[in-house]
Amino acid sequence: MASQKGWARRPWFLFALALVLVLLASGAEASVGDRLPAFRECVRQCKETKCVAGKDAMQIPLYRRLLLWDCPAECDYACQHDITARRIISDQPVVQFHGKWPFFRILGMQEPLSVFFSLGNLWAHASGLRRLRASVPPSYRLLPFYKLFAYFGITSWVFSSIFHTRDFKFTEEMDYFAAGASVLYGLYYTAVRVFRLDRPTRKIKSILKSWTVLCCCLYLAHVAYLKGVRWDYTYNMAANVVVGLLHNVLWFWFSFRRYRLSGEPWTLLPVVAVTWISLAMSLELFDFAPLWGSLDAHALWHFGTIAPCVLWYRYLVMDALDDLGGTKKFIS
Repeated sequence: MASQKGWARRPWFLFALALVLVLLASGAEASVGDRLPAFRECVRQCKETKCVAGKDAMQIPLYRRLLLWDCPAECDYACQHDITARRIISDQPVVQFHGKWPFFRILGMQEPLSVFFSLGNLWAHASGLRRLRASVPPSYRLLPFYKLFAYFGITSWVFSSIFHTRDFKFTEEMDYFAAGASVLYGLYYTAVRVFRLDRPTRKIKSILKSWTVLCCCLYLAHVAYLKGVRWDYTYNMAANVVVGLLHNVLWFWFSFRRYRLSGEPWTLLPVVAVTWISLAMSLELFDFAPLWGSLDAHALWHFGTIAPCVLWYRYLVMDALDDLGGTKKFIS
């Protein structure tokens, strides 16, 4: 029993630590690069010589123009890498520009590995949705909630891919809002599964309606604050960490309870998945200059969430089939 209590405390400790580190780190967003006089002078000269009509005007390939790369943006990109190359030669540290590392773009994508790994997560959710449709009978009452989880996940990773392709205010906002919706929906459907709010009784339907309204109001308030009051990175991160913490603690409790009553190892799959995802997310706290100009902690975080997402859908299918199979003694 003591060991189980120790396990149960671990998610609280890990996420409390993560929250503290995020709050401490968020105020130190590095943008040293765009304050460097050499960078500003480089951009100024480039714009004066290349962003004017005439034979010296910059020629931008069509595929980059389609991604809204214009002459000033091209100058900014070129100067970032020019200054970075100089700093490396002189044994100075690589710095961020506009809050981002100087990545080497591919086909016009600003952060190509983050785009690629975001698409990997999108595939994991789309594959999971197909698995749910193929394996779980349509009559299963929790299936609509699981399918919505997949839709939220797909939407979130679509906007993540767009944002990492081209970083504009609009693409950033859509990435954050979609991610916030996905995280909050994760808590929503978790409560539905853990407390069986899918049961067709009048009392349960009333509770489910209230829970739905509460989550919708919380999300609308979250978006309204970020759009109407202040675009606050610290608050946004803290809100997502807190919601993720509640989601993970519920799954830890639920999984250990089911394992203790059933003895079935597969009932611990949520513990494996949420621990894996938590460790992957923690990479964001240890940011570093991108290796080979491409691979940074953020890209590794996106890569690390693909496999547990696949595992998660496998668990949802197994849980649904077990529930339908009549093994009710350990399912509340």
